[in-house]
Amino acid sequence: MSDPVFLKRTIMKQTLWSEHLQENRKLRIYLPPGYNEILSYPVIYCQDGEEFFNFGRIATLAGRLILEEDIEPFIIVGVEVDVAVRTQEYAPFGNRFRQYLSCFAEEIIPYIEHNYPVRRTPNERIIAGDSLGGSVSLHLALAYPALFHRVISLSGAFYPETQEILAAETDLSWLNINMVVGLQETDFKTDTGVYDFVEMNRETKALLEERGATVCYREKDGKHLWGFWQMELPESLLYFLNQ
Repeated sequence: MSDPVFLKRTIMKQTLWSEHLQENRKLRIYLPPGYNEILSYPVIYCQDGEEFFNFGRIATLAGRLILEEDIEPFIIVGVEVDVAVRTQEYAPFGNRFRQYLSCFAEEIIPYIEHNYPVRRTPNERIIAGDSLGGSVSLHLALAYPALFHRVISLSGAFYPETQEILAAETDLSWLNINMVVGLQETDFKTDTGVYDFVEMNRETKALLEERGATVCYREKDGKHLWGFWQMELPESLLYFLNQ
């Protein structure tokens, strides 16, 4: 028996040399059903690209949204990361953090926009991440507001350093962020300590709203795992793709 039509998709694998990081960075690129180079598409950029495809099943979810819910076709770019240096790249106190932000905004974005027919306005780019990936996605928007206005955060790891940076902002009225956190994430152990992700996300929501950001926020039963994020990802995607 053949696979359902929504499973038939094109996933490209590309490798980009980064001058900022002085290494290759692997990308996974989802091209939607009916992909046509003469058209233009909204684009979603994902941190932890391999996990978004393998555990988040974002390509399958995208096919369902496009073919079953009549969402406009979109392209997905998953940016892979070496887990050994993930915190160093994604956390604001990491020793590769600034280089990673520069790589993403100044190398990956131009590479994709040169090679694929993605739209080039901040309202047609969505940047998404889980845990520290959600945090670095927000930091990318803060550092490059001309590129990113729309952020998806799945259980964002908004450590005190991130909250301090947010507290120093005065006007975030241009920012639109979709946040979800699991109610069973109150004592999650990370490589830098044990954190209450629920309280951390509540505090970050308040900081964002106080500075004028548009925040769509929800708390659901769930743990700090891809099983939870996979279930919540369609709602987060639809929040922006339906606008």
